[in-house]
Amino acid sequence: MTSAAPSFELLPGDDDSPVILHVPHSAREIPSAVRAGILLDDHALERELDHIVDAHTAELAEAVAGVAKSRPWRFVNRLSRLVVDPERFPDEREEMLAVGMGAVYTRTTHRAGLRADESDPEPLIERYFRPYARAMTDAVADRLAATGRAVIIDVHSYPTARLPYELHGEGPRPPVCLGTDTFHTPAGLLDAAREAFAPCGETGLDSPFSGTYVPLEFYGTEPRVHALMIEIRRDTYMAEPGGPAGPGLTRLTRALATLVDAATR
Repeated sequence: MTSAAPSFELLPGDDDSPVILHVPHSAREIPSAVRAGILLDDHALERELDHIVDAHTAELAEAVAGVAKSRPWRFVNRLSRLVVDPERFPDEREEMLAVGMGAVYTRTTHRAGLRADESDPEPLIERYFRPYARAMTDAVADRLAATGRAVIIDVHSYPTARLPYELHGEGPRPPVCLGTDTFHTPAGLLDAAREAFAPCGETGLDSPFSGTYVPLEFYGTEPRVHALMIEIRRDTYMAEPGGPAGPGLTRLTRALATLVDAATR
């Protein structure tokens, strides 16, 4: 579980590309100092990672960068979301606090204890969450300065069967779920995603997961920042939970590359 690697990485794309593929939940790495505060034994922790990790999404983004006509930028979290979840609000605005899964999780996907409820999240937020947020903000600002706009495509996956932690999991679970924001997701980007992912099966909207990630500095105020979340149902490309990728990953690579090229134009 130890890791000497950086906690996140910005991988450059073409200078004229506005697209950032954001991959926040693909990693399993947990630094040893953080591991010490997790209650699960090693076997239970590995099982939890099988459930919570968006497996193979970094591999998907890397493949897309290799085949897209215009190479997108990639911002990849190199540490597990069990360290911090960079897409949560770091305060009481976060609805997932209701199930112990704010920026620093205290509960597992099955609502068992992950950390002591009274543990202080602030050291992890200061060490990992805030630097990540600053770096992603800078990456978006750089695309705005270089191209006049930024397009964040948030790359996720989700389990075929609802897990106990899901607050809104009672709705449809299509092969591809598109998460949107009323301010940051323009109709053209959404239409391009529906067309691009049509070969992968049905695309749904904001179910079972909704919204998309935008750095708070730009959220709700900068119309040149566009964003869309792609949630891929795991049985379409891998063995669940936590298993190897299958041939579906190639189909998804073509679809996401098509979306990247459409968003670049």
